[in-house]
Parts: sequence; C-alpha cells; structure tokens
Amino acid sequence: MAEQSPRAQPFSGRVALVTGASRGIGHALALELARAGAHVIALARTQGALEELDDAIRAAGSEATLVPCDLTDFDALDRLGAAIHERWKKLDIFVGNAGELGAVTPLSHIDPQDWDKVIAVNVTANWRLIRALDMPLRAAETGRVLFITSGIAHRADYRPYWGGYAVSKAALDALARTYAAETETTSNVKVMLANPGPLRTRMRAKAMPGEDPLTLKTPEDLAPKLLQFLLPSSVQTGKLYDFPSDEILSFAGPQPMSV
Repeated sequence: MAEQSPRAQPFSGRVALVTGASRGIGHALALELARAGAHVIALARTQGALEELDDAIRAAGSEATLVPCDLTDFDALDRLGAAIHERWKKLDIFVGNAGELGAVTPLSHIDPQDWDKVIAVNVTANWRLIRALDMPLRAAETGRVLFITSGIAHRADYRPYWGGYAVSKAALDALARTYAAETETTSNVKVMLANPGPLRTRMRAKAMPGEDPLTLKTPEDLAPKLLQFLLPSSVQTGKLYDFPSDEILSFAGPQPMSV
C-alpha cells in the first residue's frame, strides 16, 4: 500500500487570532487553520468549550493559545494586542468572527441594553481589536484580516425585525472597508469580509426556530473556503466573499440618478 502523503501546511509558522472560536464558524475555522499549520489564538467566553477546541487542535498535531475573554471587556482586548506583540512580534491572521444576534423584534421594541450589546460585540469590539492589533498585523510579512458579516447588511429588501443585527453588520462592513482602504497602500495587510449565508449554527437556530437544520450547510463546509483569503498569496482586499454563490463581490456604489 502506498504511503498517504501528509497534509499540506501552508500556514506553518503563522499566528492566527480567531474570535468566537468555541463553536460554529469560529470553531471550524480555528481547527482548519490549525490543521494547516497555524498556531491559533482562540478567543471565546466559554473556558470549557475552548478546552475542547484545544483537545481537537492537539489531536491534529498543532498548538493553540486559549484566551477566555468577553469581547465587551475592551481593556482586555488592549492587553491582548500588547501580549501578542510582545510574544510573537507579529500577527499573521486576524479573524473577527464573534457575533451577537440580539432581539428579533421591531426597532421601537428593542431594549437599549440589548441594542448596546449588539453594537458592542459586532462593531465596537472589532474596532478595538483593529486598534490593538494594527501594529502586529503590519509587522507580519503578510497580515490577513477576515470579518464575518451577513447578507442582511446589504439586502436590497431589508428584512423587518432584524434591525439591530442588520445595522451592526452594515457598520462592520464600513469598518472593514475603511481599514482595507487605510492599509492597501501603506502595508501588506489585506482585509476581507465573508457572508456565510444560512448555516447550521446556534445563532441561526435562535433566529429561525422553525427551520430544519438538516437543510443547511455547516460551518465545516464554509471553513475551507475561507482559508484562501488568509493565505500569504491572497491579493484580495476590501471585498466580500459570498459563500452561497461562491463569488467574490465588489461593493457597488450608488447609481447616478436618471433625469
């Protein structure tokens, strides 16, 4: 019997931070990066789930650094950026995956505390991480950034009752595109957004409780597709990868008014 060739390790020697790494897309992508050779810094709120991820990463022959942290602890995010710079002097990959759905309800019914949490997790935490990680990302030979957004942020027909989530993801799109523009000619950093579409996740089940989850693709289906934007060879920046159509899309500007 011929020997099985070892799996390619395109991320060997690279350090990758993944938020929301304890389950769903974050868990799948963290494990995929580890299998491809990356040292994964896994950030999530739940220590037990992080330890399960660590076991899976070790079983894959790689290593992880676990960071139990609430993304709304902004001072902790600042400390994390400083610790990454001190230990590794660089950060090759940053995946902003963690997200908060919030209440699916009319805008006028959203509790202010719920609104603030959705904006804090989906927008402000990612800005704080950009602020904290900008130096180590620029110090990397090929810094790569990927934010997980949602198609609801740019639907032509806005879905009612999803206002808080839609507003936060539209803001995340603007945040990522601004960072892409700021780094495009001043560094080797590339910044992409990804729309996963409907997947078999806990958030999706909460949002659509009557949906049959077996009709949906899984985070494990998505994760290998995302690796292409984290490779040193990737040249895309400021664009959106749409998983349902498997296309890279440019953001369209407003069309000129006809007279």
